Amino acid sequence: MAGFLFSLDSTESLIDSISKGIYSTRLSPPNNVWRIHHEGTFADYCSMKEGDNVYFFIDRKIYGIGILTNINGDCKFLNYPNANLPTVQNYHQIQEQLLLDTGDDTSINHRFICSFMPYPVFFRNGIDMDEILSSSPSSFKILRAFWKLSFIKFSDEENQAFKNILLRRNIDAFEYPSNHNTFQSEYLATHSIINSKTERNNNYSLSIAPFLTTIANENGSLKHEMAVEAAIIYQLTTNHNETINIFGKWDYLSHQVIASPFKPIDYIDKMDIFGYRYIENQKPTLSNYLVIEIKRGSINTQDILQLMKYVDWVKNEYSFGDYSMIKAFLVGYEFTNDALSDFAEIVERKYIFGVRPAVSATWNDVKLVTYSFNNQSNLLDFEIKSEING
Repeated sequence: MAGFLFSLDSTESLIDSISKGIYSTRLSPPNNVWRIHHEGTFADYCSMKEGDNVYFFIDRKIYGIGILTNINGDCKFLNYPNANLPTVQNYHQIQEQLLLDTGDDTSINHRFICSFMPYPVFFRNGIDMDEILSSSPSSFKILRAFWKLSFIKFSDEENQAFKNILLRRNIDAFEYPSNHNTFQSEYLATHSIINSKTERNNNYSLSIAPFLTTIANENGSLKHEMAVEAAIIYQLTTNHNETINIFGKWDYLSHQVIASPFKPIDYIDKMDIFGYRYIENQKPTLSNYLVIEIKRGSINTQDILQLMKYVDWVKNEYSFGDYSMIKAFLVGYEFTNDALSDFAEIVERKYIFGVRPAVSATWNDVKLVTYSFNNQSNLLDFEIKSEING
């Protein structure tokens, strides 16, 4: 299971979120066009799925443990119909439709929600960030870059490290259940209301369309790279067949994932999309890693070199020398002739695997993919422009 760490600004917000079993990011009002940070938040919600763990961060401490849970088949929703349109609604006109009502017109700034429940409970004993990091230093990668973000997503390994320290520090809750100090939750009542509203109205489902239609150029390109990221994640997580045919199916997807040694946050390199999948029916054994680099316009040779820098990072940090576990894609609106002619030479990697006997192998599992906005489906179409491995 993956994990999500949500940042809150007060103890009251912590208690309220746990009690309701709902979390929602407060977004700045759009000015008739979604901005890059809006698109990034939408992409994060799209990647949520039932079974992912939930934690909260406030005043240097981390609280847990929760788990995302489905209501009517999903664990994330629009807070109100048309919340994914970049317009400002009148609070009083939509109040009855809200899934999360904060009691005033700030409710309209909560565009997306996710539903969760205690798993097994939310402990009142918050663990300091330094203690978390020192409990399993090698496991924490994304947490170290948690800076000026509403929330972050992290992998199964990092998630397990979170659970380990939180459970160890609260072991008395299991040995002496009548005495343990936990937050109370009335999530069943809130989830029942959400169930009733979403059952009657399917307009609460997340949709990428309004994020693309407002920034699509006439030629089919988009104005923001983040929108392309969001579209790929949305189309893969909603099992869009044509998109899966290009990129494959993945058990874990995230975006803006660290791909460089730790340094000042503003200078850290990040992969546009990173993912992995398990060997079928053999979880937690991983079979492949995914690396996608995206450019909204024309892609040149330097962009291929950037992708390969991330591929080499994943080889060192995740697959530990085994290139064969990596599948890489470079996505853009178009490719220059230089990029197409230099492609095969740039991406080839020689490596050795196995011991007694050691075997020399060649890796080049990279595909160049073009995208274009389809104004009929309001999704992105993808086409493989060049590949070496079929």
